[in-house]
Amino acid sequence: MAEEGGELSRSGGCQCGAVRYVVTALKDDAHVCHCRMCQKATGNLFAALVGTAPGALTFTRGTPATFRSSDHVDRGFCAACGTPLFYRYRPSGHVSLMMGTFDDPATLPPLVEEAGCEGRLPHVAQLSGLPRHSTEEQMEDAPAIAASNRQHPDHD
Repeated sequence: MAEEGGELSRSGGCQCGAVRYVVTALKDDAHVCHCRMCQKATGNLFAALVGTAPGALTFTRGTPATFRSSDHVDRGFCAACGTPLFYRYRPSGHVSLMMGTFDDPATLPPLVEEAGCEGRLPHVAQLSGLPRHSTEEQMEDAPAIAASNRQHPDHD
């Protein structure tokens, strides 16, 4: 687990690899946000985010595009593939990275809270009880998709 301000080095980036980053410190604030803005920004039921310590984030390849979703918030994404990358709160400069963009998201600090619960969709509570299958079990053309995969390999 990352200590707030603790030293580490983790990399991540977008799906196509045009934007890559390294982060050297994370906050212990991993959370999901259910607010409607995060739902729209990620195209999903919620955003999973973890904060960076000030000055700990470096983009090592490419420059993310940004969209100012309010007077207070910039949302970073890859202009080439559209992957949502970060949330930046402008007044303080705080940046939270999308957890799924890390090369090894399983090593991130555990989730500590749910935010934006006014937008939490009722069926999110059902997720843990749903039947589970691997991609290969669900899609008969999974081998063809894997063979033509253009996703960046999660490492440089």
